[in-house]
Amino acid sequence: MRFVDVKNDIAFRKIFGNEKKTKILISFLNATLKLQGDKRIKEVTIINPYLLPRVAGEKASIIDVRAKDVTGRQFVIEMQVAHADGFDKRVQYYTCKDYSMQIDRGEQYPLLKPTYFIGILDFTFFESPEYISHHIIVNGKTYEHKLKDIQFTFIELEKFHLKEDKLETLIEKWVFFIKNAEELEVIPEHVDDEGLKEAYKDAQMHSWNKEELIAYDKVTMALQDERGRLISAEKRGIAKGKTEGIAAGKTEEKEDVIERCIEKDMPVSIIAEIVNLTEVEVKLIIEKIKNRKNK
Repeated sequence: MRFVDVKNDIAFRKIFGNEKKTKILISFLNATLKLQGDKRIKEVTIINPYLLPRVAGEKASIIDVRAKDVTGRQFVIEMQVAHADGFDKRVQYYTCKDYSMQIDRGEQYPLLKPTYFIGILDFTFFESPEYISHHIIVNGKTYEHKLKDIQFTFIELEKFHLKEDKLETLIEKWVFFIKNAEELEVIPEHVDDEGLKEAYKDAQMHSWNKEELIAYDKVTMALQDERGRLISAEKRGIAKGKTEGIAAGKTEEKEDVIERCIEKDMPVSIIAEIVNLTEVEVKLIIEKIKNRKNK
């Protein structure tokens, strides 16, 4: 039995964005947000249900599923496989935008319902060693929590290291599934939650049709290409930095030599021969040294 990589665009949307199997998303949300009692989600409507995406030209690093429960609470679940500049600002911007767009101009503010953002990150973002973190708005001095409508939860997969036999809570089992499903051969014995069971079944590759598998492979290749470009760019940046560093170091060495030569009243022509520069270049450096000393 083979399972797909849940972090893949197609897989993530197929599993969590299936409007015919909402118990998967309900289970994940209740476990992640630690909702209890009358706060638990019982029904949910998926706002952007799973459809095969326009794979060509589609950005593979940001994947989201949006949903709303019967009380009007909004949930944005996002899988991000690569860190991007401005990630924190983008998350806040779009979450606040989702919150504000619930009402039109002139409508009453009490109509606004809470909006929860859940970010599943395939990279490390926060300094805390905890793999899951909840972020709320509190009073900086008293920690009073009055502003409750916008909340953020982040799951950092790189920080999750629990093995299959050590899983206890439902959120641990969900994160294990998201991170490790692709490497498994059978559904783990500890899976007793109906929503998570269904997620494992949907992640079984043999249950996918040909069109879905082709799209899945294309997204996988696109993601690998993107990671390859990032690695290549990083290597070029390191090499360029080394080259520029060496060049800067050599320039500083020559300036030091020129400065010592000036102190000994050596002719510019002789200094130029010593440092292997033209007389014009030496004169410019001498001027630079004089200006630095006069400051």
